[in-house]
Amino acid sequence: MIDTTTALELVLRHGTLNTEFFEVDLKDALDYVVAKDVASRIDMPPFRQSAMDGYALHLYDDFTYTVVGEVQAGDNNDPTLRKGEAVRIFTGAPVPTSANTVVMQERVTVDGNKIIIEESPKVNMNIRPKAEQIKAGGVAINKGTTIKGVHIGFLASLGLTKITVSKKPSVAIVVTGNELVAPGMPLSYGEIYESNGAMLTAVLNELGYKNTSVVTIRDDYDTTKNVLRDTLGKHDVVIVTGGVSVGDYDFVGKAFNAIGVHEIFYKVRQKPGKPLFFGKKEGTSIFGLPGNPAAALSCFYIYVYPLLKKYEGADHMNLPIISLPLLSDYTVKGTQAQFLKARIEGAGVTILGGQSSAMVRAFGDANALVCLPVNSMEIRKGQNVKTLLLPTK
Repeated sequence: MIDTTTALELVLRHGTLNTEFFEVDLKDALDYVVAKDVASRIDMPPFRQSAMDGYALHLYDDFTYTVVGEVQAGDNNDPTLRKGEAVRIFTGAPVPTSANTVVMQERVTVDGNKIIIEESPKVNMNIRPKAEQIKAGGVAINKGTTIKGVHIGFLASLGLTKITVSKKPSVAIVVTGNELVAPGMPLSYGEIYESNGAMLTAVLNELGYKNTSVVTIRDDYDTTKNVLRDTLGKHDVVIVTGGVSVGDYDFVGKAFNAIGVHEIFYKVRQKPGKPLFFGKKEGTSIFGLPGNPAAALSCFYIYVYPLLKKYEGADHMNLPIISLPLLSDYTVKGTQAQFLKARIEGAGVTILGGQSSAMVRAFGDANALVCLPVNSMEIRKGQNVKTLLLPTK
């Protein structure tokens, strides 16, 4: 049995790095990882730009100016101003080449075609310089960046319509268990509704991984072996939930051995998720997650999600970690490292109720996992704890 740090290191060390790239329309690029640096084709802004509604001036040694015109956003005229002259100007409009400052309209008194300014302005005040954000040829988005809405907006402002991104992994979810029944079907005594497949598919979709499939199999060795062999040959990542422990009807480990899966590790000194399996077969990464839903989801965030980000070549793979004070006392149950569903509130973090590995409901309120090291006992209010930030949309 290995510790959590070693487990994550092994996952990232053995995870496959994709080498397939393609061009995608910018409007469809959300959540993809940029495959190569994106260069700007233009200066941004492409001209000196007014940051205010007001008046562009050609400064001189008086407070009264003559207004000789107007420049709106989108105008392509460049009026020539002599000293003591001004034009009415609006936010985003090009500042005339001969103007050397912009005075906001609230600081001006208008008298016909004359304006009187309250005080002598500084040169280049309220003017956005040409190429203030980026120069033509500069790197707009770095390779390895996961594209979010703000990136799409920025690239669109540079006139780009396409971007080269990394292929996302195909992910198969294999759910095992004789006790599992599809939602909507009647339950017999001893049966429960299958939820891991639906939950993991939804979380994957939420994080931008749409190429997913779910297979449900009963606890039967031959069926398990055959389904896993077929699934491994068709997907980049395979997630198996349940059947990885040592019960009489847990056949996943035996099936892995039979079809040639190379075990990287099995069992991690943690709670929940001790019976965690990670292995490889050729280019496919294989996880065996616990069958309990909360344990499965915790292991997904801590180990599977970073591997998916590595596959895409993302520059940030692991969940972000911060240190926050605990907002109430907490008594630790057990001596393993623990990942506890938690919620960040203000400047602190609260460990939520419902920490059982079978209880997934608290994840609906969680935006973090508190990680407590081995042999923790009593954690006092105000004590700083390692806090993993869950990914959000």
